[in-house]
Amino acid sequence: MTKKGSHPLSDVQRQWLERGLEQPGGKLPLFTEDGQSIKPATVQSCVKNGWAEPWFSNPLKPDWLVCKLTDQGRKILGN
Repeated sequence: MTKKGSHPLSDVQRQWLERGLEQPGGKLPLFTEDGQSIKPATVQSCVKNGWAEPWFSNPLKPDWLVCKLTDQGRKILGN
């Protein structure tokens, strides 16, 4: 079993997490800049590694996981 944050950051994960740096509270987007949904595997892997955490439930879309950047996520990004 690997501990949180022990996996290297992929380009896709980095791009998603970096978008939270400029948002209030570190909110991470649900969609790419091209309007495509962020893949659940990207979100889940970042949460598993401690780089992102669930923020709140969306009552209109309960299957959407709204996340925010963690301190560990900021650290791995170099911020």
